[in-house]
Amino acid sequence: MARMTHEESNIRPKIALYEPDIPQNTASIVRTCSCLGAYLEIIQPCGFLFSDKRFKRVVMDYMDEDKIKFYKSYKEFFDLKKNERVILVTTKAIKSYTDFNYRANDTILFGRESAGVPKHIHKLVNERLKIPMVKNKRSLNLSTSVAIVLSENLRQTNRI
Repeated sequence: MARMTHEESNIRPKIALYEPDIPQNTASIVRTCSCLGAYLEIIQPCGFLFSDKRFKRVVMDYMDEDKIKFYKSYKEFFDLKKNERVILVTTKAIKSYTDFNYRANDTILFGRESAGVPKHIHKLVNERLKIPMVKNKRSLNLSTSVAIVLSENLRQTNRI
């Protein structure tokens, strides 16, 4: 069976960030999504401006604005996602990100660096997944987590 690259299809995974608050992490995620062919969705408010020099230094020329969508609130985001699968990556999940069957058009949601997502968001998603880590460690860097889970989605859906 021939592998399909992400350039051969308009169906792409979507990475969603819930109210991101560290500009360098968001910029790194913009670059990751650009290089791997994923869409980026940002649920506002953000904890920084996109004119922030820390953001610009990391994002460089990878800002594909036609592949980034902004939502004014989580309500708008979930209203528009009624017919799509939203998967939350959280340290509070039981199931590993590798024990899940991804679809090419999944939306993979990540919380704020400082606080994750509120409890009510956990109730709105279709699935919750975690990245297993060694004991007594809190969490990985957000941009690292995005790269890990996005790569697994792309591997399973034959997009890389």
